[in-house]
Amino acid sequence: MSAGVSAAVAGAVAVAGSFRRREIVLPGSPFDFTLPPAPGVDVSVSVAETGVMRSNAVFAYRGGGFEQLVFGMDSLVVRHPERTLLVDTGFGRRLREHTRTVPRLMRAVSAIELDVALADRLAAGGLGAGDVSVVLTHAHWDHVSGLEDLPGVPVHVNAAERDFIRTGGRPTELIRGFGELDYQLYDFDDGPYAGFPESHDLLGDGSVVLVPVGGHTPGSVLVFVRTPGQDLCLIGDQAWKREGVDLPAERPWISCCLVDHDPVRVRANLGLLHRLQEANPELLLVPAHDRGPRAALPRFA
Repeated sequence: MSAGVSAAVAGAVAVAGSFRRREIVLPGSPFDFTLPPAPGVDVSVSVAETGVMRSNAVFAYRGGGFEQLVFGMDSLVVRHPERTLLVDTGFGRRLREHTRTVPRLMRAVSAIELDVALADRLAAGGLGAGDVSVVLTHAHWDHVSGLEDLPGVPVHVNAAERDFIRTGGRPTELIRGFGELDYQLYDFDDGPYAGFPESHDLLGDGSVVLVPVGGHTPGSVLVFVRTPGQDLCLIGDQAWKREGVDLPAERPWISCCLVDHDPVRVRANLGLLHRLQEANPELLLVPAHDRGPRAALPRFA
């Protein structure tokens, strides 16, 4: 066997191996993942569905099969007595043009479908751009597409993600193309939260708390939402499916290359999230694209 063929075979074996599950070492002490007492604020959460991406489980987490999965491209509508927040923005009206920023390989192994653009979904429920603020778990195209149709809306980001938007190249090309948005910068100045060393209490009453985790993008955050009936942790794209947290299992190598800024950090985050769920079995951990956990939440409009 020639050296070239040997190298090709070795490469193929390595790539194939990257789809198999490998153990993630779970963190021990000194982490205390206990949630603080619920604040008792009248907050509700609903799902504004905007579209889907269809692809195979094998690309979503190591150990996944070839069955086709539906990945929701949605926004979470958080209604608070003081304001209404949108966690991510799903798809916008010009989705076809927006998908041109998606890596070709990802487009080749998936089907992207618009249902109802976010602005139209909100309008059906009586909300417009002037009624909402946006909180981004991160700034990839499928989390910001709907922003284009919400002119002037405040967008809450931290400095690391704002810098990623400005200098992140193709992964943040879409949101840069929307021009200068009304960015509301925040710092993580509220101390430890649920085992994580830093946090930001967005509304000042403990009902919506942002925690920096990085990994998927430099400024990726978890969004804890405390409602009277259910505590939620919106984990963005640290995992695309709950299996990523439950097993835990990271994305395969090829998917990491396409989407993750720091795969090692993502891997560590999955261990932390696994422990967080163990410590708080009543907490609903919600990956941004997994409609399984979201089935527990009402639909918006």
